[in-house]
Amino acid sequence: MSAEVISIGALLVMFVVGTVLPINLGILAFVATFAVGTASLGLTEDEIFEGFPVELFVTIVGVTYLFSVARRNGTIDWLVAAGVRLVRGKVALIPWVLFLIAATLTAFGTFTPAAVALLAPIAMSFAYRYKINPLVAGMMVISGAHAGAFSPLAVSGALVLGLVDETSLHISPLVLFSASFVINLLLSALTYALLAKRPAPLAEQTEETTGEESLAASGRPDWRQWLTLACLVALVIGALGFRLEIGFLALVAGALLALVDMKRQEKAVDGISWSTLLLVAGMMTYIAMLEKAGIIATISDHAAGLGAPLLVALMLCFTVAITSAFASSTAILTAIIPLAVPLLLSSHLSAVGLIAALAVSTTIVDTSPFSTNGALVLSNARGVDNRRFYRQVIGYTGGIVAAGPLVAWGTLVLPWS
Repeated sequence: MSAEVISIGALLVMFVVGTVLPINLGILAFVATFAVGTASLGLTEDEIFEGFPVELFVTIVGVTYLFSVARRNGTIDWLVAAGVRLVRGKVALIPWVLFLIAATLTAFGTFTPAAVALLAPIAMSFAYRYKINPLVAGMMVISGAHAGAFSPLAVSGALVLGLVDETSLHISPLVLFSASFVINLLLSALTYALLAKRPAPLAEQTEETTGEESLAASGRPDWRQWLTLACLVALVIGALGFRLEIGFLALVAGALLALVDMKRQEKAVDGISWSTLLLVAGMMTYIAMLEKAGIIATISDHAAGLGAPLLVALMLCFTVAITSAFASSTAILTAIIPLAVPLLLSSHLSAVGLIAALAVSTTIVDTSPFSTNGALVLSNARGVDNRRFYRQVIGYTGGIVAAGPLVAWGTLVLPWS
C-alpha cells in the first residue's frame, strides 16, 4: 500500500473516530503523526516535530488569555455595550459591522489572522450577550477579513501579484481584489440569511462568571478598563504598525493586567482554550508532516496531470481548498501559483480568472477549525456546547469546501475561457 493511501486513509479514520467518539481529534492526530511518520514515511522524530505550529500556539494562548482577563474585569462587556450604542441598538447590524471592519483592516495591510485575532473575541462576546448565532458572527468576521485580503495593499494580494510578476503573465489587481470581495460578500449574505435566526448550540450550564463582568458596561470605564483599553490599543499598534507577533504582545498585555489586579485575575488562565489548542496543533502537525513528505505535492501533481485544461483548473481549485482547510493558506498560495503557470501558458484559460479562482478557493475555507482563523473563532466562543459548536463549524466548512471551489471556477474560470 502506498504512503499516499496510508496517509489519507489515516486522516479519514481520524475524522470518523473523532466525530463519533468523545475524544479530542488532536490526540488522534498526534498519535497518527508519530505512527504514519515513522512507520510509513520514514521520518525522524525531530522532522515530525518541525511541523508543530508554534506561532499559532502562541497566538491562540496569548489572545484567549488576554481576552479572558479583559472579560473578567468587565472591559469586553463595556466594548459590547458601546458597539450596540454605535449601531443605535440594532443588534442585527452587528455581524455586518464586524464584516466591514475586518475587510477594511485587511484591505489596508493587516495580515488576515491578525485581523481575525483582534475581532473574533469581540464578535463572540457580542454573540454571547445579545443572543446572536455565534457561527454567523464568527464566520462573517473571517469572510470580511478575506474580502479585503487581496487588495494591492494587503499581504495576500501583494503575495499573489508578486508571484505572478515573476512570470510572463499579467493580471489586474482590481479584478483579483473584486473577485475575492464579491464572493466573500455573497457568502456572508448567504450565511446571514440562512443561519442568523437559528439557535446557538448552548451549553447545559452557562460559563462561570466572576460577578465583575458587568462593571461599567453601560457607563464610563473604571481604571481597570481604561488600562485594558490602552493595552488593546497598544496591541493593535504593535501588531499592525510594527508587525510584531500578536501572540507575544497579547501575553505581555495579559500578564500586565493580571499583575495589577491579581485577586480578580487568579483564574484568568482558565479562559485559554486548551481543547482547541490540542485539536489544532495535532491536526496541523499531521498535515505539515504530509507536506514535508511530499504527499500534498503528489496529490496536486495528479490533479494537474488529468489533461483537459478546464477540468484541471477545477481539480486544482478543489485540491487547494481541501488542503488549505488543514494548512496555511499563504503556503498553499505560494506553492500552487507556480504550478498553475505552465497550465496557463499552454492553454486558453484566463490568467486572471484562474489565479483569482485559486486565491478564493484557498482562502475561503479558512473557516475550518484547523486553520488559524477558524481556531480563533472556536476558541473564543462563549456559552456554547463546545462539541456541538465544533461540529457546526466543521459542517459549515464542509459545505464551503464542497461548493466554494465550484462557485469560484464557475464564475471566474469558465466564463472567460
